[in-house]
Amino acid sequence: MARLVVDGEDVVVRLSWREKAAARCRDVRIPLTEVKDVWVEPDWWRALRGGRRLGRYSPGRFCLGKWQHRDGRDFVAVRAADPVVCVDLRHSAPFTRLAVSVPDPDEVTRTIRTRQHGARRPARERVAHAPRGR
Repeated sequence: MARLVVDGEDVVVRLSWREKAAARCRDVRIPLTEVKDVWVEPDWWRALRGGRRLGRYSPGRFCLGKWQHRDGRDFVAVRAADPVVCVDLRHSAPFTRLAVSVPDPDEVTRTIRTRQHGARRPARERVAHAPRGR
């Protein structure tokens, strides 16, 4: 089962060894600064765009790998009947979207949003300063 996690300053899709073999791909690692938007798609099939380019799928069961569409390509690790976390990425990223089925999509989405806002601020703004007395 693929996992979507935040590791340091990156969003990472962690795949099992079987998923890596099926998708013909290693874990996918994208910097948080490349994240444009993140949301939960309750209907797994709506997260899919275009057609399979590289990977595996079983109609009505799962989709795993790279999917090509007119706007670019997505990396998907989606299981039927499970909600999907969709992460839209900036043009400079290798994919336009990550779509991953996870057990707790709301928690994953909240974590990415929280860490994303921290990654965008310059380091000097991340440090809490004590108010100056007069």
